[in-house]
Amino acid sequence: MAGQAGISLRWLNDYACVLLRAADVALVVDPTYVRPADVGEVDAILITHEHYDHLDTDIVSTIQSRTGCLVVADPTSSQLLTRFVPGDKLITVEPGSQISVGSAKVYVEECNHPPARTPVTYIIELGGVKVYHTADSLPFDRMADIGATHKPDIAFCTVGVAPGTSPQTGVEIAKLVRPKVAIPYHTLKKADLEVFSRLLAREAPDIRCVVLAKGEEFTYP
Repeated sequence: MAGQAGISLRWLNDYACVLLRAADVALVVDPTYVRPADVGEVDAILITHEHYDHLDTDIVSTIQSRTGCLVVADPTSSQLLTRFVPGDKLITVEPGSQISVGSAKVYVEECNHPPARTPVTYIIELGGVKVYHTADSLPFDRMADIGATHKPDIAFCTVGVAPGTSPQTGVEIAKLVRPKVAIPYHTLKKADLEVFSRLLAREAPDIRCVVLAKGEEFTYP
């Protein structure tokens, strides 16, 4: 992809670990239950909250020490990471924060996941593409404003595991955000991905659904 606009992405586990690559920058979100070697070289690790399926301090430390990358995290996760990541490489963010990672821009937004202490979601802009990583979030009204402001090309929508989430709540996220492409994730059941696809086709047929297998590469556009 050198010299070209666009990105590739992979969903690497059953939860919210997403690897995003453009021509000159790579980021991974919430690397848990993955081999660091499968993540490869990245410029930053983004953490959405402190739960076991989103934050593994040993994996973060292994990736960071090997690559020298930045680690960007919500306040609770950042506190937990202070013993594992050099201070000059750890950035604490809250909703409203904005940072740059090479040519990529990261906008930090709110998250509706009550079991977590300080959860966040991320709008990630790289390779001319905007991706909305919604962590474990349930739909909430401000997602419509986030969608209208950032106009994401791709949104990852939680469809399971987290309390209250389902294929239907994932579809509600897509309907609020209005991305060009909606990708269901965060589930232990393949059937949840398929139900999301059917519901989205019925309720928002103008939004393209992409169902990914773990490790499958998707390129956009």
